[in-house]
Amino acid sequence: MIVDLFVPCFIDQLYPDTAWNSIKLLEKAGCKVNYNPKQTCCGQPLFNSGDISHSKKLAQKFINDFPHDRPIVTPSASCAGYIRKHYSQLVDSKKAERLKQNTFELTDFLVNQIGITDFGAAFPHKITYHDACSALREYGLKEEPRQLLRNVSGLELVEMPKRDDCCGFGGTFMLKYAPISTAMTEQKVENALSTGAEFIVSTEASCLMNIQSYINEQKLPIKTIHIADILANNL
Repeated sequence: MIVDLFVPCFIDQLYPDTAWNSIKLLEKAGCKVNYNPKQTCCGQPLFNSGDISHSKKLAQKFINDFPHDRPIVTPSASCAGYIRKHYSQLVDSKKAERLKQNTFELTDFLVNQIGITDFGAAFPHKITYHDACSALREYGLKEEPRQLLRNVSGLELVEMPKRDDCCGFGGTFMLKYAPISTAMTEQKVENALSTGAEFIVSTEASCLMNIQSYINEQKLPIKTIHIADILANNL
């Protein structure tokens, strides 16, 4: 199976290893991965800020960058959810429908489309999982990441209190409402620390960036890591 890889902005600019690890996982699953170097942002930050004009331009560019009728896989449920749910407001309905049917978050694709839940990974650490708002509420992702994590050798998954509460990122929310955002991040990290976990894991690099920034500022004994980086660590 040939799949197209969409690399979100945060991963492209700040976490390139996560993109490479996504490729490793897809290739291990038997996929041939195509990457279009002309791809850019899907337009989600602009759309969330009300800039519909530029959102339409980026949505059209996305369609041009991914013209084939084959799976588009991305290590971000927020981007995938945005494309699935909101492109119909921005571009031709037939083209939007194609993208809605073809765009998948990475763990959803691996579990539900390919049917692989064990990649032979080993990660001998206690972790807790952060359900990102957009992943859970817009995309509908919940059990798939946990299925994959339970098959990682040596990994202990401990659920944190209020695991599906927002981490305070919310895209431009953290800029517009910084004090509220920081308080929400503090609560999220305190809940994670209460489990004794060494790592906070998520599918969303943007959430992890926000959480890690708070951890660094407070010099706390916990780290963040993207799920793709755990699953691919033996590949």
